[in-house]
Amino acid sequence: MHAHEAGALHAEAGHRGPSWLRPPDDVNALYPGLWAQGVSRGDDGVLSIAGLDVRSLAAEFGTPLYVVDEDDLRARARAYRDAFGAVLGGADVYYAGKAFLSVAVARWIAEEGLSLDVCSGGELAVALRAGFPAERIGLHGNNKSVAELERALAAGVGRIIVDSFDEIGRLSQLATERGVTARVLVRTKVGVEAHTHEYIATAHEDQKFGFSIAGGEAAEAVRQVLAAPGVELLGLHSHIGSQIYDTAGFEVAARRVLRLQAEIRDEHGVELPELDLGGGFGIAYTSQDDPEPPDVLAPGMAEIVAHECAGYGLAVPRLSVEPGRSIAGPSTFTLYEVGTVKSVPLDGGASRRYVAVDGGMSDNIRTALYDADYSCTLASRSSDAPAVLSRVVGKHCESGDIVVKDEFLPGDVAPGDLIAVPGTGAYCRSMANTYNHVPRSAVVAVRDGEARLIMRRETEDDLLTLDVGWPRG
Repeated sequence: MHAHEAGALHAEAGHRGPSWLRPPDDVNALYPGLWAQGVSRGDDGVLSIAGLDVRSLAAEFGTPLYVVDEDDLRARARAYRDAFGAVLGGADVYYAGKAFLSVAVARWIAEEGLSLDVCSGGELAVALRAGFPAERIGLHGNNKSVAELERALAAGVGRIIVDSFDEIGRLSQLATERGVTARVLVRTKVGVEAHTHEYIATAHEDQKFGFSIAGGEAAEAVRQVLAAPGVELLGLHSHIGSQIYDTAGFEVAARRVLRLQAEIRDEHGVELPELDLGGGFGIAYTSQDDPEPPDVLAPGMAEIVAHECAGYGLAVPRLSVEPGRSIAGPSTFTLYEVGTVKSVPLDGGASRRYVAVDGGMSDNIRTALYDADYSCTLASRSSDAPAVLSRVVGKHCESGDIVVKDEFLPGDVAPGDLIAVPGTGAYCRSMANTYNHVPRSAVVAVRDGEARLIMRRETEDDLLTLDVGWPRG
C-alpha cells in the first residue's frame, strides 16, 4: 500500500487533501493530543518547550533538531509502569529501544523502573554503557549473531527471545560452553491480522518473526528449548504489530498463546511462569488518531489474560508488555527551518504549495517508507494570514522526500520561518540516515527551562572518517 510520490489528490469540501483534514478555525492553535505536555505557544505565537523558546534552541543547536520534553517522556514511562503494575499482581513494562535509544534515555527509563528491550548488539551496547540493569533487558531479533548472543550471556541479560530453531541450538551451545543459563521466551506467531501497515504487522504467518502456532512450529520450539542444556524456558512471547490503538486484537492473540501454554502443561508437566503479549500501542500523529491511555489499556489486557487463563485452568503468569512508540513518540518534535516556498499548478486550475525545509527523509523516513501521516505548525511566530493547504517536503534529491503530506499552514509562511513537526520521538532519529551525505541531526532534551544536548549533530568530518582508501595529503 504505497502512495505515488506526489501523493493522493482529493477534492472534497473545496480543498485537495484527505477527508479527515479540515481547515482550522485558528491556524495558530495547537491540537493538544499531538504535543508533549511542556509545549505551548506564547502571545507572540512562538512555540516553547518547558519554558524555552524554540528560536533560542534553533540558534544554539541548529536545525533540523529533535527536541525532547524529558518530563513528558518520563511521565509516559511512569504512566505505563503504574497502570500495568496495578493489574494481575504486577506486570513488567519494556521500553522499546528501537523506537529511540541513547545513553541518557536508557538512564531515564532505568530510573523510572521500566525494563528495556533491545534488538541488536548496538542497542545492547548503549544499554550497558548507560549502566542499565542487565537482568531487566530483553534481547530480540530474528537473526542474532554469535557475537550478540555471547555479549548478552556475558552481561547477564534477563530475557532472550528466541526466534528460530537455529538460534535455540546456537544459544544452548554458547551457554553450555560458558557454564551459564540462558533464560528465554519463545516468540510465537499467533496468526492475528493487526490493523496497521503491512510492514509493522508482525503476527501473521507470512513474515520473518517467530514460530507459527498453527503450523506446530511453536510447540516444537518449546520441546527443543526444554531439552536443550543451558537454556531455561520462562514463557511465550507474542507481538501482533505496531501503532495499535486498543486491546481488541490481543484477545485472539492471548487465547491462542495461552492455549499453547495449556498444551505445554499437559504434554510436559510445565506451567510457564511468564507471558509477554507485546503491545506496540499507537500514538496520535494527526487529529484523526485517538489512542487509548495506559490506564485503559492495562485493565483491558489484564481482563483478557485472566479470562483466557480461567478458561484453560492456568495460573495467571507474570505478564510483560511492550508499549513501543507510545512512550518516546509524543515526547519529541522536530524543528526545521523553511528554505523555499513554491506553488505548483495542478489539473483543474488548482495548485499545491510546497514548503521545503532543511531536513527530510534523512531525519524522518517514515512518510516515504510507510506512507505515514504527520502534522506540523508554524513555530517561530503567529500569523493572521489565511490557512493554506500545504505539503512540507525535504531537501533531498528524491520526489518522495515528504515530511508532512497535507497540513494547513499560514499563507505567509516564508524562508527563515521555523516549522515544528510533533510525534517524532519514535523511529525518526533511530531510523535516521545520511542520504545525499547529509549528516544526522542533533537531539536536545529540555527540562525545567534548560536544554541539554544528548546526541550531538553529525558532521561532514564524521562522514569522511568512514571513507578509506584515498591519499591523505
